[in-house]
Amino acid sequence: MSHSKLPPLKAQSSSSSMQPKYSLQANAHRRTEEAILAGTKDLISRKGISGLSMIEIADHSEVSRATLYNHYRDKDAVLSALVASEVQRLADLATTAGTPADALESLSISISSDPALAAMRIYDADVLVAAMTNTASEHYITIAQIIYGATKSQPGTGIAMRWLLGQVLQPLTVEQSREQAAQLATDTLF
Repeated sequence: MSHSKLPPLKAQSSSSSMQPKYSLQANAHRRTEEAILAGTKDLISRKGISGLSMIEIADHSEVSRATLYNHYRDKDAVLSALVASEVQRLADLATTAGTPADALESLSISISSDPALAAMRIYDADVLVAAMTNTASEHYITIAQIIYGATKSQPGTGIAMRWLLGQVLQPLTVEQSREQAAQLATDTLF
């Protein structure tokens, strides 16, 4: 039988073969990082960050240690990525909230009810205070810019930042968040 009489090969049509290889790898990489960060946040919620180890992060995130080290060089890198992820989450909350009062309320509720911050108040208060008082931090500046975008007021941004930072150590109830956010937005910021 000659090669010219062979039937042509049919292209396989699967959804994964239609996506570029690097796109699939990027999605897997992103999902792995999300699992690592979610696992880390859950561990922090249980025991704070001081005694946290890379082995615990890998085990709790259900990834191999090699995978963890392929994504993050050490615990500080994991924590830095987690903080950046949390700041982005807060930014998304604030920018999709609607009114300035809604944005402040959403931020307040999220900060006051965050289980990782609750654990850090118990186990890592010194770390929390150091992070909150670093006004030159890119994360602090990002949150301040988001609040400024909602308030369009430099003094209002300063007041709102101090109000939100206070809740990291002294959380509010949902009702208190709603009332105080509305009052800040109507009576103070504008």
